[in-house]
Amino acid sequence: MKTQLLIIDPQNDFCDLPETWHPVDPIEASRTAPALPVPGAHADMQRLAALLRKAGAAFDALTITLDAHHQLDIAHPAFWQQADGTQVLPFTTITAAQLLSGEFLPRAPLARPRCQSYLEALEASGRYQLMVWPVHCEIGSWGHAVHADLRAAYQDWERRQLKTVRKIFKGQNCWTEHYSALQAEVPLPDDPGTQLNAELLATLDQAAMLLVAGEASSHCVKATVEHLAAHLPDLQRIVLLTDCMSPVAGFERQQQQFFEAMQGLGMRLSTSQAIHRELRPA
Repeated sequence: MKTQLLIIDPQNDFCDLPETWHPVDPIEASRTAPALPVPGAHADMQRLAALLRKAGAAFDALTITLDAHHQLDIAHPAFWQQADGTQVLPFTTITAAQLLSGEFLPRAPLARPRCQSYLEALEASGRYQLMVWPVHCEIGSWGHAVHADLRAAYQDWERRQLKTVRKIFKGQNCWTEHYSALQAEVPLPDDPGTQLNAELLATLDQAAMLLVAGEASSHCVKATVEHLAAHLPDLQRIVLLTDCMSPVAGFERQQQQFFEAMQGLGMRLSTSQAIHRELRPA
């Protein structure tokens, strides 16, 4: 498969969609808003959809990863409480030391030893500390679905090319965070779905050129590409579409450091327009 496109988590909950794109919730009788909108993500997905429409015939394979969570998750507010029993707000960081001291506690008391082991393993990896995010990409919800313009574009690609977009779910296990499409932050020995996805890796390894886009460049794109760098040879074939990804607000520095680190390993930064010109037949 000569040219592949890997799209990380292009989901409604991560997109700063205009209000006219928000559906009406029939229960609440109000518009549903994205849970964790990334500034710039809506425009990113529209540029990516445009590239797919213009240059789709040049793509031999498409893979889309989908963040897929339950309401109760170790990185969601309902899992935790403060020492006085009050709720933990989104965007709170919880460390192993804070759990050990009792500053934060799981709402299920019997879960405390397992949580302690998890936080210690997470911090030992040196990649992240636990962040409590708003409930997002809940399986079955509107927020879990793919951005509408991009979905229409890839459906048209499927009809024209007579191929199916590969879809990879990640994050279903509530006991570990799963930023990367290739492996959870702390792989669990009793859940193969949290361990290295060797099948996906082998598929991506077939690409002569692997284009990467999606949300967010500071987290799930970053984590996925770092794992690609750790496991794939010939990193020069990987191209990051910088105008088709954006960082979570407040994490712009992490995006810049990520771009610089991947360039240092031989990956290329480009834009959707530049790649369109590159892929266009002479």
